[in-house]
Amino acid sequence: MKILYGISILAGTIIGAGLFSLPYITSVVGIVVMLGYIFFIGGVSILVHYFLGEVCLKTPDFLRLPGFAKYHLGKNAQKIAYVSGILGLLGAILAYLILGGEFLTALLAPVFGGGVVQYTTIYFVLSSLFIYSGIRAISKLEFFGIIVFLVFLLITFIRGFEEIAIDNLFFMREGEFDIFLPYGALLFALWGGALVPEIEETLCLGKERRKLLKIIPIGIILSLFISLFFVVIVLGITGEHTTREALVGLESYLGNSIASLMLVFGLLVIFTSLVTIGLTVKKILWYDLKIQKDVSWAITCMIPFILFLVGVKDFIMVIGIVGATMIAVDAILILLMYEKIKEKKVRLITYPLIFLFILGIIYEIVYFFV
Repeated sequence: MKILYGISILAGTIIGAGLFSLPYITSVVGIVVMLGYIFFIGGVSILVHYFLGEVCLKTPDFLRLPGFAKYHLGKNAQKIAYVSGILGLLGAILAYLILGGEFLTALLAPVFGGGVVQYTTIYFVLSSLFIYSGIRAISKLEFFGIIVFLVFLLITFIRGFEEIAIDNLFFMREGEFDIFLPYGALLFALWGGALVPEIEETLCLGKERRKLLKIIPIGIILSLFISLFFVVIVLGITGEHTTREALVGLESYLGNSIASLMLVFGLLVIFTSLVTIGLTVKKILWYDLKIQKDVSWAITCMIPFILFLVGVKDFIMVIGIVGATMIAVDAILILLMYEKIKEKKVRLITYPLIFLFILGIIYEIVYFFV
């Protein structure tokens, strides 16, 4: 039973904002390239999470990545883990803010009018209030919201089965091809590293803790299949009309009621995830870095919102940067720690992966900032 619980928590956490980027990205690079990326990045994700599981089992309990880094690699590695962790989580909040604003606009603008800035502001205010009050019960809704969303995804598949066209799956946008576009987005979409220590702590001592190493690959593989299913449904139905946030384009094909329900539960999933991430960042700043509570809350909420207001509104760009840089840094630290506990016997695996992540960081910085 504990294995099923761990699998559901890991898969439920991974299935988030990154999922909604995949149909549009597939329409840019093509289904063949996307499948190659999904299986390659999926394999890399399984390896890195599995290695993190090994690190968890070799480290005292009640630590997280910065604590692991300090224990195995020293204080400098801990500082790097804090920077990459905080920036990565703030970037994730920004991505959820952009996506939530788009969903809320699609739901309410046809009835009440207004634009995306107004609805994103409403979404920001509501999430900020939850983060300020520290209502942790919201995390209990996260798993429920994901389950209901997946049920409605299945309903959408049944309802829209006749609308799915094989030609749509092979549609490619002319003049937009970018072979590296899926890399950072898929790293973001398949990352659940923050939950691995949490799952390990829910398992009993001794042999029960070793079950963590079974949970990790099963949870990620389940997430991969759900991601593929989502791509087939959305891209198969909407084809060239696939939108960047996936769900908005379904209305003209499935009708307002089904599309609105998908948007409602998609909004619930990303809202609860945003609040959970926000509470985590606030806690890191407040407890770990000893920043005053209200200042920690202001940093957590205001930095992503200010970035949105100054024009950082491209959801796919944000998750691509976060995935290819901050998550990659976390992955490199995990690989270095794994090498340490295995007494450098695994360099044939860790060194090529570290090289891959470094190349991805360099490419992303050059592509977006130079």
